[in-house]
Amino acid sequence: MPLLILVADDNLGTRLSVSDYLEMSGYSVITAEDGQQALSLIDTYHPHLLVADINMPKINGYELVRSVRARPAFRLLPVVFLTERRTTEERIKGYQLGCDSYLPKPFEMQELGAVIRNLLERSQMIQAELRFSSTEGTQAQVLGSTAPPIPQTDNTAPQAIAFPDNALGLTKREQQVLNLLTKGLSNADIGHELHLSPRTVEKYVSSLLRKTQTSNRAEIVRFAMKNHLVD
Repeated sequence: MPLLILVADDNLGTRLSVSDYLEMSGYSVITAEDGQQALSLIDTYHPHLLVADINMPKINGYELVRSVRARPAFRLLPVVFLTERRTTEERIKGYQLGCDSYLPKPFEMQELGAVIRNLLERSQMIQAELRFSSTEGTQAQVLGSTAPPIPQTDNTAPQAIAFPDNALGLTKREQQVLNLLTKGLSNADIGHELHLSPRTVEKYVSSLLRKTQTSNRAEIVRFAMKNHLVD
């Protein structure tokens, strides 16, 4: 079944051109002409990725992403901003709210397609990892409640495989930020939880990217889950 993408833009030409390109690329597409309609469609159809303009009536792109990130089911939803706003401050605001990529208008369709493909691949891997971890936990509970104890000697006791404690040299604050990142919180939400400014949170995220040798938030989450860096 094709992955579903929501395109939210008040410009009809942009909606049509982007949706046509994505449909030709093999995706299913739904469209919204304002942020309020987009939010309603997200709740109804649960898309796999959101492409949104910032300047939209009723609810702008910033408010749309803030509302999406406030919903636990969509905290890891990949978000791409397409906008005429080009300043560094506006891009930073978008990233702090939780967008994954920011393409200024005019943009190349091929670049948008590459960004979407990359985000969807990583999102699907993270979701598969989370489902696998959940299944493992359920199986462990069932086995623990039904299987009789297995006698062991020092020579036969299995060695637990775990990521060495603090092998990455994470500080206490970096670990706190990592824990909240894996819950899908935006930089602004993390700052609120830890009483830090979004700019300070961004510095911790940058440090985590460097220490985990990853390139974005989605990869950090996958790395943390895979290596048991979070509870």
